[in-house]
Amino acid sequence: MIAKLKGLVDSVGDDWAVIDVAGVGYRVFCSSRTLTALPSAGEAVSLLIETHVREDHIHLYGFGSVAEKDAFQFVTKVQGVGTKVALAILSVLSPDQMAQAIAAQDKTAFTRASGVGPKLAARIVTELKDKVGSIAAVPALSGASAGKSKGRSVADSAAALVEDAVSALVNLGFGRADAFGAVSRAAHKDPGGQNLDELIRDGLKDLSSDG
Repeated sequence: MIAKLKGLVDSVGDDWAVIDVAGVGYRVFCSSRTLTALPSAGEAVSLLIETHVREDHIHLYGFGSVAEKDAFQFVTKVQGVGTKVALAILSVLSPDQMAQAIAAQDKTAFTRASGVGPKLAARIVTELKDKVGSIAAVPALSGASAGKSKGRSVADSAAALVEDAVSALVNLGFGRADAFGAVSRAAHKDPGGQNLDELIRDGLKDLSSDG
């Protein structure tokens, strides 16, 4: 099982590159993000490899980072997301952006990838939402800011507070993924005492500074 290739860039195609390792050329399928980052032909390169063995072929998939390889393995767990679609997703979304889009339930971000329609995008964000908590976690807020609703944990209340702030920003015309990122960053800055109005205000400041 090939897990890594270190050699010279021989040639590059639309979705593949040939890596020359001691005179043997290996065709590796990659995202356009990884292909763009490759050095020029004849220069040294090192890629992490995912090897898929089938009855009729052996395919190698190359990644420039552990995060990209992990994201590839992560998203291919969803029914309907094959290797080609996974690479298309990673061509338009970095691993961090993919995690944020899932956490924000931003289906539109995934439909930018070739081969991903609205139904598949909805399946991706729905099936993977609970699995990216450690990547794009919503910080727990204090009882005062998160509220003390009966039958509701502090973490659930915090998540609801963030969701309300995100919805408010979306209603103001901001994209859901951008709004989610801004509110999450605002919540991480002061996890001890923010209410809804403060989260919305700080989220707006974050979005304004990005612009």
